[in-house]
Amino acid sequence: MAATNLFILVFITLAGLCIGSFLNVCIHRLPREESIVFPQSHCPKCGHPLAWYDNLPVIGFLLLRAKCRHCGMPISPRYPLVEIISAGFCLGIHLRYGLAPPFWILYAFTCALIVITFIDIDHRIIPDEISLPFIGIGLATAWLLPGVRFLDSLYGMLLGGGVLYAIAWGYEALTGREGMGGGDIKLLAMIGAFVGWKGVILTLFVASVIGTIVGGAIALRRRTDLKLAIPFGPFLAIGALCHVFYGPFLIDWYIDGRWLWW
Repeated sequence: MAATNLFILVFITLAGLCIGSFLNVCIHRLPREESIVFPQSHCPKCGHPLAWYDNLPVIGFLLLRAKCRHCGMPISPRYPLVEIISAGFCLGIHLRYGLAPPFWILYAFTCALIVITFIDIDHRIIPDEISLPFIGIGLATAWLLPGVRFLDSLYGMLLGGGVLYAIAWGYEALTGREGMGGGDIKLLAMIGAFVGWKGVILTLFVASVIGTIVGGAIALRRRTDLKLAIPFGPFLAIGALCHVFYGPFLIDWYIDGRWLWW
């Protein structure tokens, strides 16, 4: 039994690494409106196709010493980082839910958040090709998730999109500037479809706290004001993942008033 469990854990981790490699393809190609299927993986500078052994997650990066085998162009350490993050979440969600339906649903949701995070960091956009289909996926599968019913999912989607839309509208009305992109609105609607309306509140709270801390730190480091534009999508993703792993505990902790004793 122990050997079988170890085999499953190793398999899950390796699968997460391989899926992370595919997520890297999505992160690179989706903002450029390129196919994520064709052509095969290649160096973006010289265009030379990568051999299968160069594509091995993490190992290929180490064997190549972070440079293209043909032209010597540096390879970003983000590639193995995304692969390791993907594997870590794959293993973590499996340890929490086993191989039951919540594992497959929440890991797919996590993969979407990983791709959105890195695209938003690089390009300040959140592709509709991810957020809109996953709203439908969340609504269709929410009943399989613990503590979430279809109505919770529906209310979460409406609340998530509605709250950020109201904030964006109010900010633009007061300042005459756009403060929240449409991509963030659709992202929180997508998150709400998976985590329900209570999860939206927790996600937005965590994202706001972390975003304020990070934004303030960057502003102090650059000696600028707090109007510095930073992507909000990654913080929403962090808040959503906090709910995936700790949501029920944090919500019960708050509702029961245990935080008052801190």
